[in-house]
Amino acid sequence: MRIRDLKGLGPKTEAQFQALGVLDVSQFLATDPFELYRLLKTNDTSTSLNALYAIIGAHQNKHWQQVAREQKTEILLRLEEMGLV
Repeated sequence: MRIRDLKGLGPKTEAQFQALGVLDVSQFLATDPFELYRLLKTNDTSTSLNALYAIIGAHQNKHWQQVAREQKTEILLRLEEMGLV
C-alpha cells in the first residue's frame, strides 16, 4: 500500500510527504498528524486546515469532512497550543 492509497490522500500529498522524508505508509502512520501538518505548513504557507483534517482522517480511516465535523474544536485547540493558529 502507498500513502496515496490511504483514505483522503492522493499523489500530490504523497509527493509532499516524500519531500519531507515520509516515504511509506508505516512512516506516515508513525508520525504525529500535527507534526506532519506543521512540516507541510513550514514548506508551503498556503497549506490549509483541510490538509490536517485529511492527515488525521487517513490515520483514522475516516473522511476528512467527518474529522472536521467531529474533532474541529480539539484540533484547533491543539494547533493553538502549538502556535499554528
